Amino acid sequence: MEEIINVFPNSLRLLCRAGFQPGIEAEEIRLRIGRPVMVFGRGCEYFWNQQENRLQRNREHSYLWREADMKETLSRMSQYSMYALEEELRNGFFTIQGGHRVGVSGRVVCEQGKIHSFRNLCSLNIRVARQKKGCARALMPWLAQGDSICNTLILSPPGIGKTTMLRDCIRLLSDGTSEISAKKVGVVDERSEIAACYFGIPQNDLGDRTDVLDACPKAQGMMLLLRSMSPQIIAVDELGSREDCRAVEEALFSGCKILGTMHAQNIGDLQEKMYLESWLQKGFFGRYVFLERDREGERKFCVYDERMRKLC
Repeated sequence: MEEIINVFPNSLRLLCRAGFQPGIEAEEIRLRIGRPVMVFGRGCEYFWNQQENRLQRNREHSYLWREADMKETLSRMSQYSMYALEEELRNGFFTIQGGHRVGVSGRVVCEQGKIHSFRNLCSLNIRVARQKKGCARALMPWLAQGDSICNTLILSPPGIGKTTMLRDCIRLLSDGTSEISAKKVGVVDERSEIAACYFGIPQNDLGDRTDVLDACPKAQGMMLLLRSMSPQIIAVDELGSREDCRAVEEALFSGCKILGTMHAQNIGDLQEKMYLESWLQKGFFGRYVFLERDREGERKFCVYDERMRKLC
């Protein structure tokens, strides 16, 4: 969190350092000009109380984000060179030190029907990068197939923790576990969320045998890794397009294992996705892992095999 706090204006930095109470695990920080600063964590939203230096559930005495705050924070985030972020901003987000991803909204400048840049940014969404080392350890025995893994899809609605679980699976597979010896893992990190690269250097620990293609389209990246890095496992986040799915099939036919994530609420959602119906029929994936949160906000998982029989 310190990397995030350091880019805030001085008044909010002091508030942040004093205000995070035990038990509040920030996942997102929303900054909108003229609106209260909001913190989201474990399914709850909080406001900064300026008078009492703490987070609270109501907006009374809350810190209002100003245009001057936005300008100062963007300058700090970009190390006083917004031009350096121009390429990343075309995707609607950029990554700051520590691997925290910053989504943006504002005036979009288009050229020939394509997004060229953003101007007059009016709101930021800081996604707090937080590794949870060991969160996937209980899952690994369910994925093991001999000394490797089954082709696996991790599934959940947005915001439940697919990427966090994927990241720890990558680390464990790269370094090896009691069930599986260490593997060469190739990661296509299209949205810079898995490795959270900052100037090309992963900010998250993905293990000693992991190679990362940062900000690379998934379909192209999978083919690049197959041709150049000889991975035993390819990991990708948020599969979705037809091109992604064709690349997955090509990787599977090459003998490489796939570890991926996808948005889905339940088994019914899977069966409604046209490309997944074929995968289900052909048994391409040996494990489907569904994530959800319990009443306390903790993640739990259920594992199904290629025939959609529940294993745990």
